[in-house]
Amino acid sequence: MCRRGAQVLLVARSEDKLEALVRELGDSAAAYPCDASDHRAVAVMAERVQAEHGVPDVVVNSAGAGRWLRIEDTDPEEFLAMAAVPYFAAFFITRAFVEGMLARGSGWVVNVDSPASQIAWPGAVGYISARGALRGFDAGLRADLRRSGIGVTHVVPAKVSSEYFLHNPGSEERIPTIARLIPTLTPEQVAEAICRAVESGRREVVVPSMLRAFYWSGRFMPRLTEWLAWRTGARR
Repeated sequence: MCRRGAQVLLVARSEDKLEALVRELGDSAAAYPCDASDHRAVAVMAERVQAEHGVPDVVVNSAGAGRWLRIEDTDPEEFLAMAAVPYFAAFFITRAFVEGMLARGSGWVVNVDSPASQIAWPGAVGYISARGALRGFDAGLRADLRRSGIGVTHVVPAKVSSEYFLHNPGSEERIPTIARLIPTLTPEQVAEAICRAVESGRREVVVPSMLRAFYWSGRFMPRLTEWLAWRTGARR
């Protein structure tokens, strides 16, 4: 995004990591530490962003958290945290900026989701349901903003070489073995897919192409896809 001349405003809980990234990106980036699952903190952050930079042209909701657990192993408090990020966070962030976009008559919202929003596998019920909720938010938001001048894009990448699994131990082992057919993406590849999606006005982008085949099979051949995910997943 910075290479395309954009001013990138970074929002996350970890202030140290944000500042390190700002140093790497230079003057084209700014950091706004914030717990996106706290709507009060989001409101304060959004007010500061708009005072310093105006209403953003593009909002990217890409927060994610949560261990992959069976339902009997999922503590209710942990499930609430799982739902808060990404689902509640996407709503709070979008809500904080959408009025300015509506007043301007333009803008774009990108919701970065997971294959779990379309394909379920065993041993990750909280994560999968939170991701399905984000897909529902994306669809509802698109309907709500139709003909408003604000676009909405659902981006679904395969496994990404980030620190997600490091922070959620035991989850990576529950990826269905059939997913080994799908290449792992770098964060840079996902960022490029997001940029291309916004530039082309796409409503949904699934990357890479191998994931796209599985993703669409989940829509048009749900019983077969469900069986494959169960058969190669972490069964009881």
